[in-house]
Amino acid sequence: MHSRHKAWLVLAVITGLGLLALVLQGERGEAGESETQLSGVFSTVPYHAPPREMTLCGARVPLDDPQVRERFDREFTIVVYGHAQVYLWLKRAERYFPWIEDQLQKEGLPQDLKFLAVAESDLLHRAVSPAGAVGPWQFISGTGARYGLEQSRGVDQRYDFYKATGSAFSYLRDLYAMFDDWVLAMAAYNCGENRVRAELARQKAGDYYSLRLPLETERYIFRILAIKEVLTHPEKYGYSLPPGAGYTPLPQSETAVISLPHDMPLQVVAEVAGMNYRQFKGMNPSFISTVVPEGTHEVRLHRGRGKSFVETIDSIKEDFKPFKIEHLVASGETLSGIAARYGVRLRDVRSWNNLQGDRIVAGQTLVIHKIPHS
Repeated sequence: MHSRHKAWLVLAVITGLGLLALVLQGERGEAGESETQLSGVFSTVPYHAPPREMTLCGARVPLDDPQVRERFDREFTIVVYGHAQVYLWLKRAERYFPWIEDQLQKEGLPQDLKFLAVAESDLLHRAVSPAGAVGPWQFISGTGARYGLEQSRGVDQRYDFYKATGSAFSYLRDLYAMFDDWVLAMAAYNCGENRVRAELARQKAGDYYSLRLPLETERYIFRILAIKEVLTHPEKYGYSLPPGAGYTPLPQSETAVISLPHDMPLQVVAEVAGMNYRQFKGMNPSFISTVVPEGTHEVRLHRGRGKSFVETIDSIKEDFKPFKIEHLVASGETLSGIAARYGVRLRDVRSWNNLQGDRIVAGQTLVIHKIPHS
């Protein structure tokens, strides 16, 4: 290449590199300026130290033990920074805690037991766990039945806030009588009294904090402690629920007992109670189907409606006597399709016709029981 051309080429490269350096410097300046501006918008996440002393049901928590403190710190950190969940707890607590606290006081039980319900269900009466525990106090089927919660066709009282609370208190009282220790009683509520009793004997341990238990139970008491701390001192951790922001308190209510010779559509019962379907299910969540099944039931109503409700139900209940339909199975029909056609449950169709499975054949006659107006 000609020497003059080489010189021009070198000069062009040098000029280009210089321009590139200026551009990059400008970009860095803009980025630095942006970072400076952003630093004024985004503040550092505040650090909330866990308390150094706590009690649970009157018993001191050994937070001076480094392992115990670390286990508590994990649950405290998760809870204290769960902003949306804490605000929901605070709102629901305004609805449920006054009644729970009153019942705890009447029964002479520790007030800290109310935080167990938060840990179990987030104060949601329709909560269902993967293991099949149900309701605000998360009863499994067997324990619920043992403590008087009916579970039958169309009814599951584990969902009933009032009844489940009474059963939970009875269970916890029995657990305390067994262990003479509220912390162990609460642990046993989570994983079962037999497991706790067996581990105490096997490990020769004398308290919850030195026991090795299933992971969920090892975290359980510390989660309750964290919930207690944050809900008891919300302002200390940056939570401020304005007056009136909580959910409305439980309505003033009364119960009435009705006896039904036949199933009655739940919508009809709701109308007699002066509520719509959703409102009635909200006050009576133990009715888990679209009918109030035959039998004797306690129904929760707005205060002052009990007498007229019972009188009206008694006057109309015979209007809902089921009538029988005979259905001739056509080619291609399925048992589930027939049940859906008549608005009845598949398992009822099986029961009415003594069927073990869902196999039917064309020309077969099925009996269907229908409730009027359903």
